[in-house]
Amino acid sequence: MADDWRNGGFGLYVHWPFCEAKCPYCDFNSHVSKKIDQKQWLTSYLSELKRSAVDTPDRVLNTIFFGGGTPSLMAPETVEAIIAQARTLWRPANDMEITLEANPGSVEAGRFAAYRDAGVNRISMGVQALNDEDLRRLGRIHTVAEARAAFDIARNCFDRVSFDLIYARQHQTPDAWQAELTEALSMAVDHLSLYQLTIEDGTAFGDRYAVGKLRGLPEDDSAADMYLATQEICEAHGLPAYEVSNHARPGAESLHNLIYWRYGDYVGIGPGAHGRVTLGSQKLATETYLSPAAWLDAVSKGTGEKERTLLSTQDQANEYLMMGLRIAEGLDIDRYNALSSTPLPENILNDLQDIGMIDRSNGRLIATKDGRAVLNAVIRELLG
Repeated sequence: MADDWRNGGFGLYVHWPFCEAKCPYCDFNSHVSKKIDQKQWLTSYLSELKRSAVDTPDRVLNTIFFGGGTPSLMAPETVEAIIAQARTLWRPANDMEITLEANPGSVEAGRFAAYRDAGVNRISMGVQALNDEDLRRLGRIHTVAEARAAFDIARNCFDRVSFDLIYARQHQTPDAWQAELTEALSMAVDHLSLYQLTIEDGTAFGDRYAVGKLRGLPEDDSAADMYLATQEICEAHGLPAYEVSNHARPGAESLHNLIYWRYGDYVGIGPGAHGRVTLGSQKLATETYLSPAAWLDAVSKGTGEKERTLLSTQDQANEYLMMGLRIAEGLDIDRYNALSSTPLPENILNDLQDIGMIDRSNGRLIATKDGRAVLNAVIRELLG
């Protein structure tokens, strides 16, 4: 199992935990802070990179992803130094993808150009809605006009630009969503991440929902209609779903996210970052301290990792199944069987295939379009 990760590749995830404002739907590890010591953060990131590289020598680094939070609040010099350090610690792939997440309210032309010059070659923009009223409801601090302007700037600086939208929002109808999605697709995009609004515990939306004050959420049938329309409209525009919530023109898929879904290895640094790293013949799940202050303090003492958990081969098989079925290419059945102590139950596979939820061909197990629409239920059946 020592080389299983090679089937997915090797990436680096860098978490920037700060935002200008906390969105009410967000359950990510993000914080609002008036003062950020960029030099201290850079020193800590570089320290963590060196520590992680000791564990993973002689690897080809396929991707770097700056996530958050709002990484477009990072000083371009910080981004540049992290990229330069990563390039010296690992062997950079010839086609290395370097993505930075950006919010439209935190960018301008000079900053984007500086990120490009720092080595970033892909931007993922958190637009979330093309409707000002809904942007306000979602707690976003930008307008549609600002989002369009930022997108245009990004397209002028980068060959690859993706943006996110949230659907099944309050008071949103299927017809309104279809019109908005069609508008988004007219913006000459090659990658879209389209997420159904989910209400998470511990968020402002979660608190409002619990006391009956989050009104106008679509009924389940209406949300399902929006999901199905999303698949049809994007496919008709040449951006088929390559993953449950992600659509791209062929060749424009997110290489970093494919490392997750193909169950490769990735180093995660920064507050709350997770990782999957194979050391010798053992695969470990890594977890860092959530609090920015606690993470900085821990790094100063030697490591920002809070814990490492050894994953059994069955744990790995289960994770590979859950990740692999999310993507249109599915998973390699022989690879699953090499990890798992027992093969997937043939009777369950036959039943799911009979009702059109999965397909098996060329040695791969694939969730069909209908299966991806109810993927959690399909996975529950397979894992018992």
